[in-house]
Amino acid sequence: MTSKKIYLIRHGQTEFNLNGIVQGSGIDSSLNAFGVEQASSFYNTYQHISFDKVYTSTLKRSVQSVSSFIDKGIVHESYEGLNEINWGNKEGTKITQEEDDYYRWLLKQWQNNKISLRIEGGESPEDVAARQRSVLNTILNRAEEQTILICMHGRAIRVLLCQLLNYPLSAMDIFEHNNLCLYQLNYTGSMCTVELFNNVDHLKHLVSGANKK
Repeated sequence: MTSKKIYLIRHGQTEFNLNGIVQGSGIDSSLNAFGVEQASSFYNTYQHISFDKVYTSTLKRSVQSVSSFIDKGIVHESYEGLNEINWGNKEGTKITQEEDDYYRWLLKQWQNNKISLRIEGGESPEDVAARQRSVLNTILNRAEEQTILICMHGRAIRVLLCQLLNYPLSAMDIFEHNNLCLYQLNYTGSMCTVELFNNVDHLKHLVSGANKK
């Protein structure tokens, strides 16, 4: 394995994000207008970086968030292994008080190390980690790629960061995230450190999507 600089971002805002509707891997939504602005702002801030490869999930909101880098000619690969967790029969539903209570209960179980517990009809953190593993090994073992950009999804990013930093999956909620946030990591070939944590400095000049609607 070789040393790398990894720029890991979450996708930009969608209407589902804005309206409190569960997405997950089964909802292939597009960025809304504000999400496009977020993506443009990230590109304007980081277009000077010489990325060797752009990696995304197979979901549109992930690809659209880095489309300016791809259009510039940077090689792009997408993997289902980087998709968001499958939230089962909660996907596409509005987050009500009852749904929120169930979600908080589920997170508590995961925090208590019951990481094989699946949401109804969906995946567990262990399931997500397992499908990420082969993709992560592919990415980390490519010696020719020293600076890479990865665009993914909130819960999937939490799982991936646990794997990169050798944290137990039960600790994944310590990794906060916002739409189009950045985690910048340095990988030595044997261990990973975090240089930027949930960084949104590149978005500070934007008016929030909620305020614009």
